[in-house]
Formats: sequence, C-alpha cells, structure tokens
Amino acid sequence: MSYTRRTKDELAARVAQDIPEGATVNLGIGQPTLVANHIPTSREVLLQSENGILGMGPAPAKGMEDYDLINAGKQPVTLLAGGAYFHHADSFAMMRGGHLDICVLGAFQVSATGDLANWHTGEADAIPAVGGAMDLAIGAKQTWVMMDLLTKQGQSKVVQACTYPLTGIACVKRIYTDLCTLNCTPQGLQVIDTVPGLSREELARIIGLPFID
Repeated sequence: MSYTRRTKDELAARVAQDIPEGATVNLGIGQPTLVANHIPTSREVLLQSENGILGMGPAPAKGMEDYDLINAGKQPVTLLAGGAYFHHADSFAMMRGGHLDICVLGAFQVSATGDLANWHTGEADAIPAVGGAMDLAIGAKQTWVMMDLLTKQGQSKVVQACTYPLTGIACVKRIYTDLCTLNCTPQGLQVIDTVPGLSREELARIIGLPFID
C-alpha cells in the first residue's frame, strides 16, 4: 500500500495539534518555526524565542515584515497583544529555570531512549551550531523533535544509539516526522501514528528498530 509523506506545513500542523492550552513553548530554528503558523487563535499558547521574545505570533503577511522583530533564526515574526521582548540573558534564565513547558527542536539524530544530537555531525568540514539547544533540551519540561525521518542518503535519523555528539541525554519525549509520530521511553520507541498507508511493520523496517506497545 502506498503512502505520502507529510509536507513541512502538514508536519507543523501535526505538532501544533498536540500543544495544550496554556503552554509556554519555544520553537527552535528551522522547521519548528513553522508551528507558530498552525496554532489556532482560539488556543492560548505563549511562544518564546531564545533571542528574547515572549508572546510571538505567526509569520507576518508578505510586505508586512519588520526586521527589527525577528526570531532566533533571523526570520521576521509578529508579536501578539501583551507580548514582550527583552534581554538575551533574561531569555536564557527563562529557559534554564524550568519555565518552558515544551521546546520543539530539529535534530540530526534521536535515539530510541530519547538522546538528542542536533548541534554537530562530527564531520571535519561541518560547522558546529549549538546555540541554545542544550539549555532548551534540558531546561524545558518536555522536549519534542520535529524532523524528516530519513537523511538525504535514506538512513533513519531515529537510531538505537546516536553516533553524533550529544546535545542531551534521555531528554526527548516525542518525535514528529514526515512519516510518523513516536514516543521515546526508557524501554524504547512507541508508535503514536503513521501517515495513511504506512503500516507499523513497514515503519519498523524503515527505521530498523522494534517498537514497544
């Protein structure tokens, strides 16, 4: 049976679906920033950006960008009513102090038990880019990862054990990908959902790991 991968916007909408009312959430650089565009206006969610924004809204309409108001990835954003911006140090105190309910990060690899590698591939010509990922991964109450399941070479980014330098150990609770949603537990991976047409057995073959019930 055939299946279709989630587009980046469909994946962002899937992540947004699980963010509860009243949550304070950091959206990491890259794909996670798209989540802001899919949170219903009826749901009260506080979005934080590590460069010092609280109350961030969706991306501005074309032609309405203000490049004095940007997220950590240097993309223009909007500020909702009651939002604020502040010093970078205050933002990191917020991140390190356990004040974030959820952070959504990209990743190079995630292990079955929730180890995260997202700052360096270890390649000689690769440029390390840790940013605030370590602070977020450990400081947030829940760390979620949003990424493509496979590398450009067709290898699974969900692995038994990370081979890249670690960002955090056993910090990832949930993985959202273009093919599936998974939970990381001390016992291994749980399947939350797959795209229509993709069986649990085929997903296990693609990832190369078993699942627990």
